[in-house]
Amino acid sequence: MCNWRRSLKIAYHNKRIVETINEREKVRWVFLTLTVRNTDAESLPETIKAMFKGFQRLTNYKAFKTSVKGYFRALEVTKNRDPESESFGTYHPHFHVLLAVPHTYFKKKDLYITQDEWTSLWQKAMKIDYKPIVHIQRVKPKEKLDDLKGYETQFKKAMKEQNAILEVSKYPVKDTDVIKGNKVTAENVETILALDNALANKRLIGYGGLLKQIHKELNLGDAENGDLVNVTGEDEVANGTFDVIARWHVGLRNYVIE
Repeated sequence: MCNWRRSLKIAYHNKRIVETINEREKVRWVFLTLTVRNTDAESLPETIKAMFKGFQRLTNYKAFKTSVKGYFRALEVTKNRDPESESFGTYHPHFHVLLAVPHTYFKKKDLYITQDEWTSLWQKAMKIDYKPIVHIQRVKPKEKLDDLKGYETQFKKAMKEQNAILEVSKYPVKDTDVIKGNKVTAENVETILALDNALANKRLIGYGGLLKQIHKELNLGDAENGDLVNVTGEDEVANGTFDVIARWHVGLRNYVIE
């Protein structure tokens, strides 16, 4: 399955999960982004390994268990291609997380977790001596989704704007067979080896709590397989999650050949 379809498939699975939960329970939905400092290729595998362990610690904290009913977690790795940047050539792994929280989350002090508190929790979970960048925001309802052709066009346009993306088809979302100039360079080889070493055999997406329960109940299976149908719906919050998650690049992004 090509990369944009895999992205849409994951988003569609989550849309169905959100719709099902919204039909049964009163919840609110938020997007959480968890980052760490950029790392070089040699340190990337250990950094990602530490992030998975850190996320597991985070989910076991009392504050998380009290305030979060369930989650979807996706790993994305980007590479800095800006020659003017101090971080040029380094990798930036980070988590995108969709959280289901109680409907009183934003009203009760014993439930609400501020951005500073999320930052402190993530810093503690990662056992790092610096403040990581953490972003939290509510899911914005979307009245109507674009049709699939619209999303497909956006994905293909994004690929063209990035010039070319290395083919790494073993990973769940971001891959293409377009390589500009069809050249094998030392940089391309270094990138492929770094990613293969860092991401092989990793579960780049995962579910927990209520979302894991509903995913299993709906028997959604692997996002790699099956048809993508009936993405439209009346649940505006579910539409909002689909619209954002469809643009997440689970796995790899911005591995551009200049």
